[in-house]
Amino acid sequence: MRAVKKLLSAGVAAAALSAAPIAASGADLPTVIPAKAPVVAAVPAYNWSGLYVGLNGGGGTGESMHTDANFGVTTEKFHVGGGLVGGTAGYNFTVGRWIWGIEGDLDWAGIKGQSAAIAVAGGLATYGTSLLELGTVRGRVGYAFDRFLPYLTGGLAVGDVQGSITAPTLVTSATQLRAGWAAGAGVEYGLSTSLSIKAEYLYVGLSSTTAVPMDNVGFRSSIIRAGLNWRFD
Repeated sequence: MRAVKKLLSAGVAAAALSAAPIAASGADLPTVIPAKAPVVAAVPAYNWSGLYVGLNGGGGTGESMHTDANFGVTTEKFHVGGGLVGGTAGYNFTVGRWIWGIEGDLDWAGIKGQSAAIAVAGGLATYGTSLLELGTVRGRVGYAFDRFLPYLTGGLAVGDVQGSITAPTLVTSATQLRAGWAAGAGVEYGLSTSLSIKAEYLYVGLSSTTAVPMDNVGFRSSIIRAGLNWRFD
């Protein structure tokens, strides 16, 4: 019995001596630190601020009416339509995601039409209206979704309006520069850091004009146009 106890004691001692180096080596193992996730740089927001110039073009459709004291005639409203093309310049500044700016443009226009024949003294007369040029100076305010910018716009409109009368006893025409207003909305999209495209709707109303002596001419038009702008960073 004593021999068995001695054998067991010797076994326990040997096991303890064997485990000691393993424990010591385990204590010497380095602490494993989890690797940090890579830092992803934030993508900078699209910059709408600054001066820009561009081209625009599109078409318009609307109505005109003449009130003619020569023959005592007021026409029904008649259709006018046609195209326009020109240049644009403007400036934007940014407040948060709001984009504020001012924009001006000058377009050659060919928006025109004429009335049906109307009975006057001595026969029939037709009345014509043509918008030859259109310029606007407007404020813009939009809310940017990075490269996508919807906006509202409105301000001053100025146009060269030509009126004409063709009648048996009177064939005449004249042009006057008239002021009015323009208002609408649009969307613009940034193609690159400097280049953007836009689509825009404007409603233009020009005050009645005595383009032909004793003939007041009214003009209204809805204009849809596209544009390409280049911004100077």
